[in-house]
Amino acid sequence: MNHHGYFGRGDRTVECCIIGTGGFGRSFLAQGLVVPGLSVRVAVDVEAAIAAASLRSVGIAEADIRECHTPEEAHRAWEAGAFIATGRYETVAALPVAVVVEATGNPEVGAHHAARAIEAGCHVAMVSKEVDSVAGPGLADMAREAGVIVSPVDGDQPSLLIGLVTWAEVLGLEIVCAGKSSEYDFVYDPETGTIDCNGTVHEVPGFAGLERLGDAAVPDMVARRSEATAALPQRAVPDLCEMTIVANSCGMLPDRPDLHCPIARIDEVPSILCEAADGGILSQAGVLDVFHCLRAPGEISFAGGVFVVVRCRHEETWDLLRGKGHVLSRDGKTAMVYIPRHLLGMEAATTVFEMALRGVSSGAERPGHHVDLVAVADRDFPAGARLDMGGHHHSIDGVSSRMVPGAPLTPQGPAPFYIASNRVLARDVQAAEPIRMSDLVLDEDSELLRLRHEQDRRLADRKLTA
Repeated sequence: MNHHGYFGRGDRTVECCIIGTGGFGRSFLAQGLVVPGLSVRVAVDVEAAIAAASLRSVGIAEADIRECHTPEEAHRAWEAGAFIATGRYETVAALPVAVVVEATGNPEVGAHHAARAIEAGCHVAMVSKEVDSVAGPGLADMAREAGVIVSPVDGDQPSLLIGLVTWAEVLGLEIVCAGKSSEYDFVYDPETGTIDCNGTVHEVPGFAGLERLGDAAVPDMVARRSEATAALPQRAVPDLCEMTIVANSCGMLPDRPDLHCPIARIDEVPSILCEAADGGILSQAGVLDVFHCLRAPGEISFAGGVFVVVRCRHEETWDLLRGKGHVLSRDGKTAMVYIPRHLLGMEAATTVFEMALRGVSSGAERPGHHVDLVAVADRDFPAGARLDMGGHHHSIDGVSSRMVPGAPLTPQGPAPFYIASNRVLARDVQAAEPIRMSDLVLDEDSELLRLRHEQDRRLADRKLTA
């Protein structure tokens, strides 16, 4: 595909607003200075000063930045051609911006921004996957009715995997499994008997001899590796959150609610993430999963990339491709095709251009509600406990997540993970139980909860009119 032809813009410039100037936001601001036809003059964060500091950090001169606290100040700064920093989206909502990039990662705040941006007639590039996992299909419908688009964002794994899955489908490839590597590699050093993961070194004396799959039975090797690294985190809520978005865009489901998440070398993935009948660990084909990239120090990383494991239908073709370096399973029945990258805001411009220039989403044309990401207690919680969410992974201490079939909210139904976050428990919850909606003290003014109720209503109406 010739990207210049696909994204032909003539002399048009797409004006954007970035909300949330953390790592993703700053990388997008930096690209706004170099991508032809992309302008990112508006930055929003919890304080105008923080947004201004992020603008300066990517090389924008102090003299070109205006901290604005009212819509009138923002309008004057826009007319003057300045970069605008503010602490509230409402301050800049009336500016002639085509695309709002929501990158706060805060479920409640992100829901508010998405709804207000749609009301303002803007497309929304939804970096905040937390919001998308709770109410993404409903937001997409709401946007469609307003004549705009809500989309996952290129540069992050959900959109990249949706692109890879749909590419494989267009080519008629049978997908056995689709997914991504976890955010952090498992870097095993046999000399020290340690694994370095996310900058923390763990002693794993039981891992010796498990470095390579060889001729070992896959289920046994997967289990032994998991047991030997029990001290390392092997499930992360963000991984399941991202797979939830892919599930709702592509109609694919997980093989198990918490995913298999095997520890695997890159060349082992098609031998492991295939059906049990072919020696792998999956009970069925066409599912989503995640793997932890196992490698030695200095070996190439999967870099948080995405993959599809496909069926090798024509032996001669795949023998040829194996000779060209493609990754096939031990028995040659499956192969992995992958994109070993995600470039954060550096790549988001393609989604911005898809929405603003072509009028399409980087995700599904109309995502469905196939999966909910729900909260499960890993320990006993007393009534009155607050489920504080925090850290880089936006996790809740003592609470994990599961991908379950999507369903409307009910009092006795499981609570979506990010609706449960930062809530107080109304009653005791026992370990291994799902946290139910009736277990939570709910704020009916919650924008995220309102959007989810609206999604349930819209999807019910969609079924009635189908």
